[in-house]
Amino acid sequence: METETNSNSASKVNYSTPVAIVLAGLIIAGAMFLTDSKKAVVPEKVDLIKQVNIEGSPFIGNPNAKVVIVEWSDYQCPACQYADQNFVTPLVADYINAGKVKLVFKDFAFLGPDSQAIALTARAVWEAYPDKFYQWHKIFFDNQGKENSGWATKAKIASLNAKVAGLDQKVIDNLIAKNSAIYQVAIDADRAEGANLGVNATPSFIMGDKLQVGVPQYSVFKSAIDLLLK
Repeated sequence: METETNSNSASKVNYSTPVAIVLAGLIIAGAMFLTDSKKAVVPEKVDLIKQVNIEGSPFIGNPNAKVVIVEWSDYQCPACQYADQNFVTPLVADYINAGKVKLVFKDFAFLGPDSQAIALTARAVWEAYPDKFYQWHKIFFDNQGKENSGWATKAKIASLNAKVAGLDQKVIDNLIAKNSAIYQVAIDADRAEGANLGVNATPSFIMGDKLQVGVPQYSVFKSAIDLLLK
């Protein structure tokens, strides 16, 4: 019985050894397949900035700057005013004037008729006086009226336009009269594009693969810009 038992045991060993090897091979192959599959389905980091159409949009800074930031805003949004004064202003001083950053302005004019009226004016200013655009842009944020109060009348807009030396109101009026439908299509396209990329409030910013909804913390963006510039 012992011999038979031993013989049977030996037989079991002889058969089970190749089976174990085969099973081990299958497990390893399966693990490799799963690993490769995981690698194949892991999405790459999306560079949001490359999805933004910046052609024809107002901008300041070096056209070929290494870092591009896109802002969606509304000219009667109080948070946008705050961002312009506390984020854009130091950004201009530290990076834009040095040619390191390009800042592109996009419309997200959703707060009412005042927003639309100023957005149309912005388009005309950009078309006629691109070199004066940022000065104009800052004047309107610095002199922002109360939201939806009807402050952006034609007379008020003209009085603020007059603060920009060399800006001819007749030129602006003629461009708006001639191109208002074209401008409106562009304004609406900016808003739709922003919404498609996750913009649901103003201000919002995209830089690289990052979307910042709301007022950015300048120090955080500064660190991110410095990394991109390296």
